[in-house]
Amino acid sequence: MSSIKIRFGSHLRQLRISRNITQLQLAEACGVSVESISNIERGKHGPRLELIADLAFALSVPVSELFQFDN
Repeated sequence: MSSIKIRFGSHLRQLRISRNITQLQLAEACGVSVESISNIERGKHGPRLELIADLAFALSVPVSELFQFDN
């Protein structure tokens, strides 16, 4: 079983791509660097709580959707 950071990041990437949003656009909407988004998507780092809320808002999903992954 992969770590929650990897699963979260993979799901975040899927959501972002399904909405045709680039890492740059998501980073700008959340006030973080592209490197931060990349690190989260690769499971290298987990986002802080405030960023989770910003990610959900930028992707137009409820916060709970960010944690709805099966793998």
